[in-house]
Amino acid sequence: MRNTWLSPRSAIWEYWTSLIAFLFWIQYSYGMPHVIRIGGIFEQTDGPVSLVSAEELAFKFAVNNINRNRTLLPNTTLTYDIQRINIYDSFEASRKACDQLSLGVVAIFGPSHSSSSNAVQSICNALEVPHIQVRWKHHPMDNRDTFYANLYPDYSSLSYAILDLVQYLKWKTATVVYDDSTGLIRLQELIMAPSRYNIRLKIRQLPLDTEDTRPLLKEMKRSREFRIIFDCSHHMAAQILKQAQTMGMMTEYYHYIFTTLDLMAIDLEPYRFCGVNMTGFRILNVENPQVASIVEKWSMERQIPPKPDSGLLEGIMTTDAALTYDAVHIVSVSYQHAPQMTVNSLQCHRHKPWRFGGRFMSFIKESHWDGLTGRLSFNKTTGLRTDFDLDIVSLKEDGLEKVGKWSASGGLNITEVPKRKGMNITDSLSNRSLVITTILEEPYVMLKKSDKALVGNDRFEGFCIDLLKELAKILGFTYEIRLVPDGKYGSQDDKGQWNGMIRELIEHRADLAVAPLTITYVREKVIDFSKPFMSMGISILYRRPNATNNGFFSFLNPMTPDIWVYILLAYLGVSCVLFVIARFSPYEWYDAHPCNPGSDVVENNFTLLNSFWFGVGSLMQQGSELMPKALSTRIIGGIWWFFTLIIISSYTANLAAFLTVERMDSPVDSADDIAKQTKIEYGVVRDGATMAFFKKSKVSTFEKMWAFMSSRPRTSLVKSVEDGVQRVLKSDYALITESTTIDYITRRNCNLTQVGGLIDSKGYGIGTPLGSPYRDKISIAILSILEDGLLHVLKEKWWSGSSCLDEERRETGPMGIQNLGGIFIVLASGLVLSVFVAIAEFIYKLRKTAEREQVYISTDHEFKELFHEFILTVWFRKLVKSMMSAYCNYTGFQLILPIWVHVNQFENNLKSNLFQYFHIYFTYNSGSRMFNYNPY
Repeated sequence: MRNTWLSPRSAIWEYWTSLIAFLFWIQYSYGMPHVIRIGGIFEQTDGPVSLVSAEELAFKFAVNNINRNRTLLPNTTLTYDIQRINIYDSFEASRKACDQLSLGVVAIFGPSHSSSSNAVQSICNALEVPHIQVRWKHHPMDNRDTFYANLYPDYSSLSYAILDLVQYLKWKTATVVYDDSTGLIRLQELIMAPSRYNIRLKIRQLPLDTEDTRPLLKEMKRSREFRIIFDCSHHMAAQILKQAQTMGMMTEYYHYIFTTLDLMAIDLEPYRFCGVNMTGFRILNVENPQVASIVEKWSMERQIPPKPDSGLLEGIMTTDAALTYDAVHIVSVSYQHAPQMTVNSLQCHRHKPWRFGGRFMSFIKESHWDGLTGRLSFNKTTGLRTDFDLDIVSLKEDGLEKVGKWSASGGLNITEVPKRKGMNITDSLSNRSLVITTILEEPYVMLKKSDKALVGNDRFEGFCIDLLKELAKILGFTYEIRLVPDGKYGSQDDKGQWNGMIRELIEHRADLAVAPLTITYVREKVIDFSKPFMSMGISILYRRPNATNNGFFSFLNPMTPDIWVYILLAYLGVSCVLFVIARFSPYEWYDAHPCNPGSDVVENNFTLLNSFWFGVGSLMQQGSELMPKALSTRIIGGIWWFFTLIIISSYTANLAAFLTVERMDSPVDSADDIAKQTKIEYGVVRDGATMAFFKKSKVSTFEKMWAFMSSRPRTSLVKSVEDGVQRVLKSDYALITESTTIDYITRRNCNLTQVGGLIDSKGYGIGTPLGSPYRDKISIAILSILEDGLLHVLKEKWWSGSSCLDEERRETGPMGIQNLGGIFIVLASGLVLSVFVAIAEFIYKLRKTAEREQVYISTDHEFKELFHEFILTVWFRKLVKSMMSAYCNYTGFQLILPIWVHVNQFENNLKSNLFQYFHIYFTYNSGSRMFNYNPY
């Protein structure tokens, strides 16, 4: 077994070792001062003595917390010396600093004002005592303040954070409002942004020596400045918000960014449900449980009388207070690393520095501490705070919420999860009351006809009113409809000023414009539009022209004059070719006397006249009793029959349409036609989208039309569509407007019609003020209604009920003499012509025969007797059939003449004379053969 007892020599060695260690511990313990003192110089505020600054309260709170906790300085008591000075009194600040240095302080905190702070800083630099600052202070690039540390974030980093936020929000225009000249230095990175980014900035300054910002706010409201960056204290920010609310500038159309880090100290309860967009920064890490516990304790210990009109939350630890708390702790942490450091009294007039000051300052700049405002670290050269994080906070209905984070190394990181489209689309519109501006125009918005006196929204009806009801049902908002005061849609004058509904939206007198408002480029620059709820174009409204009379010869209209000429030429050509081919082909000749084998006489039916008669018979779909025998002539006949079949079929088909459909003869058929003439006056609705279209168009035709309209605005431009319709009905005037409106009008007025097609293609949308949060919600609701087919139902509801039928749907009426009178004229002309030709033939043949037979009528009495005998023979009531045949051989023609002779049984004495007359008439003086006639 091993002996556990120590030898005497070993026991003595252990005793002396323990004694030496104890003596070293005593020496170290007595080497650290039991009490160290820090100094604080704070500006004294006006009012009661109890109203001390938050920095002073945090200074005391931090010292007391360190002394109670005993983890940072277990054997040392931290004490403080507090001096109060008047603002801007740098001499008093210097004297108070010298007093504290004579007490032997290891560091001086404050003051916060720049002039007083610079005076204290120069003393600390001379005596090499650390000077701790917790407020923003501008330092030149050649800063030589070695004994200086500032816990406030670097101004350049803050400026970058604001610039990153503006870029994330995609602002193109913004207004920067600063409190004093130092604001321009703090925001220099943002102010220099227009030269590097596509941002247009307007710089304004808050009024000096007063908290009344209403004149400035009024000017910004009149200038329609909705994106504003305020660089001011949280006290001033509270006053700005209160005054902005009284001026109606706390709406969803405004977006404010505050550079103060104390936005959480402002009472934002009155603005939670206003819809205003408010964004700021926060360095106090309240999400940390330990930080939240310390802040809560500080708020409980702080006893400040409430100020109802201040607009601030009482008991909230401000950023300056939190930075002061962290500053006291960073000095205590640094003091832990400075053993055997002695503190002695310093005299300002002796200029003898503290011999441990440089070492202690290095410990402060090299120290790291996780405080209330996050990780504390400093630039070893400038003493400025580096590598800090900023919370991006935004006002929501539940209060101020963290939506992102910014750091110098990582930049901006928005952590707010955007809501997926289509889900909870009623969030920003539910239970809100919106002002709707509109204009009277059928069938979109009309005054409801009723025997009772209607008020409010019940006065109106129409397509847009029904659409508004559906949107309100989906999105859950209420609304008030107001007619636009000037009765105009909205256009821009030469000075850039807008009127009508566009102006109502620009000046935020209305939240939505629900009307047939055309989406255009110039309007899109000043307001926002939803997705289009109706597509249309521009067209021309004009009187329906009277139906033109087709004329007596309308049966010729199915074919053009050229076709008729071609048919006539084809007829002549085919007849001549048929005649030649029939003469040329040996198979077209036949034996004239088949019963006489010895006869060598052959004949041909297709004489020149017969060839023409064959063509006419085929063309008129009638037989000619002439049949071709040779293959060649049959080919010609077949091709001619096929040709006539197609021609007659096409003619018949077109003839039905030409004779039954009334043709409208309009003086203009398109925009080109109306631009080329000046007889018909035309115009548009004044200050509407159609007027803007012609005014901005670069197309030559439209430029010419606008020059015409602008040269006579009193007669060409109308106040409303209704006025334009009345002008179209009462005068020679054409109204150029939207096609959907024309469709509605022409369905109800049979005297009006649309001329030509669409000039362009556009759409109607719901207008909202620029940057309105309602636009996307409205667009989603419109798409939902469109997919459900409700928009089509609404259009059928308000566009139906037509009393006029389209030209294509008009029923065919009975044809009158104006349609077919030409046929009777042709028939009568043919009859008259045939009579004259028959008389001419009769007279010609009679004369020739009489000359050959040398039969003459010597007296008028003989001629009258012969003429009376012929008339009586024609009107005999009894008929006697005789056949007279004769053959003659004259130039190859064969003539067979059947004669019907009417003989009156009571007029036998006239028969011999009548037969003598016919005998003379039918005697063919060819010298070959005479007619042999036997009446019995």
